[in-house]
Amino acid sequence: MLIVGGQGTIGACVRDHFASTHEIVTAGRTTGDLRVDLTDSESIGQMLLALGEVDSILCIAGEAKWAPFDELTEEDYDLGLKSKLMGQVNLVRLGRSVLKPSGSITLTTGILADHPVNMTTSAAMVNGGIHSFVKAVSLELRESMRINAVSSGMVEEAAEKYEAYFPGHNPVPMWKVKNAYSRSVHGLETGQIFRVYEMG
Repeated sequence: MLIVGGQGTIGACVRDHFASTHEIVTAGRTTGDLRVDLTDSESIGQMLLALGEVDSILCIAGEAKWAPFDELTEEDYDLGLKSKLMGQVNLVRLGRSVLKPSGSITLTTGILADHPVNMTTSAAMVNGGIHSFVKAVSLELRESMRINAVSSGMVEEAAEKYEAYFPGHNPVPMWKVKNAYSRSVHGLETGQIFRVYEMG
């Protein structure tokens, strides 16, 4: 199992969750077993070449700019488009070559696709784009290959940092997030967005 972004708040918990039943390889820009820059498709290809065949790929990485709409520049939008959106799209596009038959790919978005808050125009746009991509590409992947996305709200471990941005939202217990990734990896569904939200 490849986990891109297996060192972050959610990524580390998901990595530990699967570690008892899977051989885990992590990848990140500055940490992990392998190095990868999601904004660079050549870097993604080199990482996959070093990886070899896997039964599942999880991406829990990617950046997007948070700023007031009036202040967002074209370069700010490009960050989210190149990193979180096209980074995950290219991981799917290139990752098929190392995925075993009946393998799965799980991407990561977030609650902003459905419930945007202040200063998240770029991030919400990117998350929504990934949702549409997952639904559409699932129709064209080979029959035995599955793809889904996990869309989480503010997790309990990050509540202190982000709760001011999400009035009326209850923090999501991490076990619910881990269960959503398990459903994507071990279940039979494809083209699904597994939403893990706790609205007040």
